[in-house]
Amino acid sequence: MDTTAMDTIEASGTTIAFKRSGKGPPLLLLHGAEADHSMFDAFGALLAPHFTVIAYDQRDSGATRNPPQPYGLEELADDAAALIAALGYRRAHVFGTSLGGVIAQVLAARHAGRIDRLVLSSTFRPGASMMSINPEGFPAFVALRNGMPESVCEFAEYFVPPDYIAAHPEVLAIFTSSTRNAEQKQRRGAILTRPIAFAPDAISAPTLVLAGGADRLIPPAHTLSLAREISDAKAVTMAGLGHIGTIQDPAAVAKEVQAFLRSDQTK
Repeated sequence: MDTTAMDTIEASGTTIAFKRSGKGPPLLLLHGAEADHSMFDAFGALLAPHFTVIAYDQRDSGATRNPPQPYGLEELADDAAALIAALGYRRAHVFGTSLGGVIAQVLAARHAGRIDRLVLSSTFRPGASMMSINPEGFPAFVALRNGMPESVCEFAEYFVPPDYIAAHPEVLAIFTSSTRNAEQKQRRGAILTRPIAFAPDAISAPTLVLAGGADRLIPPAHTLSLAREISDAKAVTMAGLGHIGTIQDPAAVAKEVQAFLRSDQTK
């Protein structure tokens, strides 16, 4: 993880580390469960000519520092809203992928006035368990994660297709370079076990739902179903993309995001 030129703000006892680049309307990027802001390095650079891109580290991720108390989706959503406000913006576009997409949904429901447009990528419903979403694949995923680093090649296939790994073997380092300690991993792992009351119809922002057609972790059908539950949403399936499309093909994802955020769609 590159922490060069990261800024910080204080919110609810948490020091939130972030990078801001580009120019134009603000666009906040929310990373996945096992990642940090750096998963958006290439993706954010493609969007920076058109937006002020803000990539930050969630609690127990990267350079952000938070109290040792447990937390859930609500606290993570409140952190994002506090960051938008602290940077002087009334509202911002929001892009969330995987767990970041779950947080983004809660953010859009709890802080509707802070959201302009919303993009949800390779994600799932708040309150849904991974076992219910992917009952066949998730137990194998957990077993492979517990077998790391020896199982890294098979584990990575839940995030990107095998042909991508063969062409870009350096991607394997992403899955073996975590800097989280045991306590941080425990708190991150407990996020989805905390109960949450959430209704998709509480989201009023125009929404784009992106599903990777080759996603083995979150079945594309589950991600796409979110667009039927959010009142002002459109859905796009990206053929050949796995779970981390912003790393596998950042240009393709950026193209979809830019077109949606700069379109003439209104609420």
